[in-house]
Amino acid sequence: MSENKIPYKIYLEESEMPKAWYNVRADMKNKPAPLLNPGTHQPMTAEELEGVFCADLVAQELDNENAYIEIPQEIRDFYKMYRPSPLVRAYCLEEKLQTPAKIYYKFEGNNTSGSHKLNSAIAQAYYAKKQGLKGVTTETGAGQWGTALSMACSYFDLDCKVYMVKVSYEQKPFRREVMKVYGASVTPSPSMETEIGKKINAEHPGTTGSLGCAISEAVEVAVKNPGYRYVLGSVLNQVLLHQSVIGLETKAALDKYGIKADMIIGCAGGGSNLGGLISPFMGEKLRGEADYEIIAVEPASCPSFTRGVYAYDFCDTGMVCPLAKMYTLGCDFIPSANHAGGLRYHGMSPVLSQLYDDGLMKAVSVEQTKVFEAAEQFARVEGILPAPESSHAIRVAIDEALKCKETGEEKTIVFGLTGTGYFDMVAYEKFHNGEMTDYIPTDEELAKYRAKLPKMD
Repeated sequence: MSENKIPYKIYLEESEMPKAWYNVRADMKNKPAPLLNPGTHQPMTAEELEGVFCADLVAQELDNENAYIEIPQEIRDFYKMYRPSPLVRAYCLEEKLQTPAKIYYKFEGNNTSGSHKLNSAIAQAYYAKKQGLKGVTTETGAGQWGTALSMACSYFDLDCKVYMVKVSYEQKPFRREVMKVYGASVTPSPSMETEIGKKINAEHPGTTGSLGCAISEAVEVAVKNPGYRYVLGSVLNQVLLHQSVIGLETKAALDKYGIKADMIIGCAGGGSNLGGLISPFMGEKLRGEADYEIIAVEPASCPSFTRGVYAYDFCDTGMVCPLAKMYTLGCDFIPSANHAGGLRYHGMSPVLSQLYDDGLMKAVSVEQTKVFEAAEQFARVEGILPAPESSHAIRVAIDEALKCKETGEEKTIVFGLTGTGYFDMVAYEKFHNGEMTDYIPTDEELAKYRAKLPKMD
């Protein structure tokens, strides 16, 4: 198809929306390592996991064989409120950069939660309601996941208890209030409401918190309250499964116009957005049907891929969750309070960690001032104020497009725009006022956390 016939925004028809999620694990030769019981170091059984998670979600978590899992009609009906989301050709950015590269971004911010997180939140709330639960507990960092889950729980009349990383609770009051609009209770973490929160506060006085801390508190509350289960917004296999709707729509939109991507770029914190975006492309790569350059972009202040180790570690700071084999900085790692760009988790999805270790994707880390420079450059020409998390991908997409300008290559670059940044104005304010610095942990600091990794048999 001729270049001038490719629209600015590519929308799928409602009938073209995915009817099943894609499970990339089915096509992986090397499956992600199983979650381990922290006491016995044996693989977690479904029965053990069902004490924390919903039964149907446990089945999805453990499924390494089925490539496609049907999306229930109730979830598909909810998706129709904001899906299919547009695949946008960044014509204005291309012109500004004077690059021969073709740049596309999948925009996931066209819902009230402002991000891609709603794709999994509504699925997890649906299965909780189906199981007859009273409510769910969770953690949230920047607040996108907490906002999405509060919306989903409101839709299904479920109670929602959110433990929000303390520094984000203080820096992002408006996102906190949106959660309350949808009926959620929001507690800054670490709190004095849980035994684990009290312990963390005693050991780290004045701590600004981390996702690992908040996870520990949310799990404790779920386990101690009958009729509640814990749900997670990233990292887990089930979450990447639900988020595959992003990549499936992206692939379908590209195929609709005969476009072949050369490079797929996504921001990486715990892995939900990146894993969802790349899933069908990685599937083709695993099956030998096509090849793509896949790049994970993470913050230099929380560099689990690029400076972490591939090992079993606790998923939470309180060390009550299962052990996961992943690229990790150590469960005690807490990013600098000055780090304002999200993506604060100490580890990376076991699925993505295995793919990275197998050499099927690359990873780069970027400093946050450069991330916010890219965010503003994008906003001024494309008209969307991007979330700081998404802006990590924008940074590298711009860098790669400029490389094409130097070499004359006409690469097709696709990146994930995970959401909008309208609730992140404190971070933008710090950038404008020159108060934002690029804190990068030293090798000595990271070695201290690595030394505390669980000793495996």
